[in-house]
Amino acid sequence: MLRVALFAGGDLTFFTRHFDYFVGIDRGSLFLLENGLPLTMAVGDFDSVSKEAFTMIKEKAEHLVIAKQEKNDTDTELALKEVFARFPDAQVTIFGAFGGRLDHLLSNLFVPSDPALAPHMTQIELRDEQNVVTFCPAGKHLVRQENGMTYIAFMTDGEADLEIVGAKFALTPANFFKKKIYASNAFIGTPIEVTVPSGYLIILQSKDRS
Repeated sequence: MLRVALFAGGDLTFFTRHFDYFVGIDRGSLFLLENGLPLTMAVGDFDSVSKEAFTMIKEKAEHLVIAKQEKNDTDTELALKEVFARFPDAQVTIFGAFGGRLDHLLSNLFVPSDPALAPHMTQIELRDEQNVVTFCPAGKHLVRQENGMTYIAFMTDGEADLEIVGAKFALTPANFFKKKIYASNAFIGTPIEVTVPSGYLIILQSKDRS
């Protein structure tokens, strides 16, 4: 399984290096070069970097995908599509998905809403020092605790009624209440069983700032 890291334009104070393939998204490409990491692919319209930086990115990138500024995808969505077109079974971690523009953050949280990316949702995670976001399609799933994370939250993309079993706070037909996001839950030593009958599920594991 190919491990791919995408570096977006948000907060990049946290990242790890143990990947097979490195993708810079717009100014994330410059971040890779400045930190001595490979720039296997650079993707974006590059409107957030200087002409000098763009010249360096063009020289250093093994593969360069230049997008039009007027497009239907965000640069991150475009980068994901480029990766999965080349490597359909890749496991992708996105750094810099948080801490930037709010519209980009929301696009990242709802990335499985794109029909081209929905089949790959379980292969995508968003990660920073405090948070890990993963996705599950409709069905019943076991969710395991991420190392170092304290809390877990669940959010559906639509109006589906969620069921949570085996967590500190269960959500079943006996005590069901409707919310968009079920936050501040926790593991109790075993995986949590969660069921979403339609759409997809966003799973957010997090910890307090140290």
